[in-house]
Amino acid sequence: MKKTILVVDDKASVRQLLDEYLTEQGFKVLTAVDGHDALMQLHRESPSLILLDIMMPNMDGYQFLRVFREDNRTPVMIITAREEETDAVLGLDLGADDYIIKPFRMRELLARIHAILRRTGGKTSPDNEIIRSGEVILDQGCHKVEVRTREIQLTPIEFDLLALFMKAPGQAFSRAQLVDHLLDSGFTGLDRTLNVHIRNLRMKIEDDPASPRLIETVFGIGYRFHRVIE
Repeated sequence: MKKTILVVDDKASVRQLLDEYLTEQGFKVLTAVDGHDALMQLHRESPSLILLDIMMPNMDGYQFLRVFREDNRTPVMIITAREEETDAVLGLDLGADDYIIKPFRMRELLARIHAILRRTGGKTSPDNEIIRSGEVILDQGCHKVEVRTREIQLTPIEFDLLALFMKAPGQAFSRAQLVDHLLDSGFTGLDRTLNVHIRNLRMKIEDDPASPRLIETVFGIGYRFHRVIE
């Protein structure tokens, strides 16, 4: 079955270019002219990945992400012409999974798309382990996390990080180890954005993200998940 990609961009030339290229690569492609149009498309379709421009009229990419991430974990890759990394970081803060800056090579875009879909599309023998640590429960088979019986919405990167931490409570992971793990899982560009994903994960699972108890900073090394003595 073909994977479906939703391209959200206000420029007709960009939509047409990506539609033609990705269709040639075997994808089913949907297009939307802005965030409002994309939300309407999502009422009818369930794409595997969203390619999202930032600067659009009516509803821009940031506004779309704020609404979309309230109840949807579909991977989102930002496509932006802005060179400032802070723009991409804001998108990651709002729940995007990756970003690419225009102009880009089509081969690079395709490689990133395949990397994200490999990770989020499931493995040939999925790990259905349920991991519990104190009041945190992570169900890998259902891609579900609960904290104090409340379900928490995580992006694929955040979920993968939390799973790694919870499988080895008390173990300190260096930044390089975390980046290598996620790169092996099919994510890209994390050397510059790992801190953003850690911060966002803490915001979602910690009582006080400014003084985290679960994901601890190990100064001079990296991070570790607090070992709960049951």
